[in-house]
Amino acid sequence: MRSEKQFLVDEVAAHLAKSNYLLLADFTHVTVDDAAKVREAIRPFGAEYHVVKNTILNIALKNANMPDLSEYLTGHTAILTGGDNPSAVAKVVLKFFKDTTRLELKAGIVEGNSIDKAGIEELSKLPTLDEARATLLSLLSTPAGNFVRVLVAKNDKEGGEAAA
Repeated sequence: MRSEKQFLVDEVAAHLAKSNYLLLADFTHVTVDDAAKVREAIRPFGAEYHVVKNTILNIALKNANMPDLSEYLTGHTAILTGGDNPSAVAKVVLKFFKDTTRLELKAGIVEGNSIDKAGIEELSKLPTLDEARATLLSLLSTPAGNFVRVLVAKNDKEGGEAAA
């Protein structure tokens, strides 16, 4: 393999290695301004948007022992990787797609499993990592709060005062 091509494969492999997910997008009608908006929207989640050659991506996927996505590697392809919150990135990209109808998601890989466009849409409906943490914290703290309220009510009912 030529050194220039190997450099590109290594660059794509580095993007794949730093993420537990990969989303493929068709950017055929995406303008430079639109691409900048997508990059800006996903940056808070630690994600990146890169335009890649299909053959280079295919080689990098094979070298990384990732699922075969060759059936989706047609046309102009961009990848979205990085961060630890694929559902938030999927939400942002799907919203962008609905608002502009220019960027279309093709498929992806999450935690080593390939998903199609419908799978990405389902992923976008999942809570973000912060939302999931808040829900879990709420579930864990509610019983303790209820228990304290029962003790206080019992104490109030018996006419007792809190010990100082």
